[in-house]
Amino acid sequence: MSRLQKQIDFCQEIDQEKGIERKTLTLKGERFENDAEHAWHAALMAILLQEHANEEIDLLKTVTMLLIHDLVEIDAGDTYAYDEKGQENHYEKEYKAAKRIYGLLPEDQRKYLMGLWEEFEAQKTPEARFARTIDNFQPTMLNHASKGEMWKRNQIKLSQVLKRNEPSKRGSQVLWDYSYQNFIEPHLNQELEDDTKKSD
Repeated sequence: MSRLQKQIDFCQEIDQEKGIERKTLTLKGERFENDAEHAWHAALMAILLQEHANEEIDLLKTVTMLLIHDLVEIDAGDTYAYDEKGQENHYEKEYKAAKRIYGLLPEDQRKYLMGLWEEFEAQKTPEARFARTIDNFQPTMLNHASKGEMWKRNQIKLSQVLKRNEPSKRGSQVLWDYSYQNFIEPHLNQELEDDTKKSD
């Protein structure tokens, strides 16, 4: 198979990302966003908000990470961020999917995208840390816009939100502080009442 044909096959395959429904409502709350919409939104936000990264980043690398990191869900499906049982074998399913999907590409591009996906998952570089911040910031922003609808619907607690978003401060303290104060704190007396508060 020619190099071009492999690239075209990959481009056709990733169109399926448009059909992966997430558990995040769009801004007006009328429907769930899909993975492709999330990736586009996060990538553009990274371009606009890069100045708030804790460390200097390679923007193209960061944007590419955000555009490709959820392609694995074509095979693995979307696991809701607060589905603790679903998270148990989350990485194994996605790693298998990454090998197949990125494996459609010519070897050099396969290695590059697979490497970026693994880097994003490991969060050991400035780019991966900032990409993770944006990946957390975007759905938290949208959830706030719907007045915390998905947190209410799924009975999510503050401890769960903080655990999920804990890595954000490593990519951008500024964005984490903003997210907490503007997207999370307004819901503390509503759906995010913690177990510890309930027991007092």
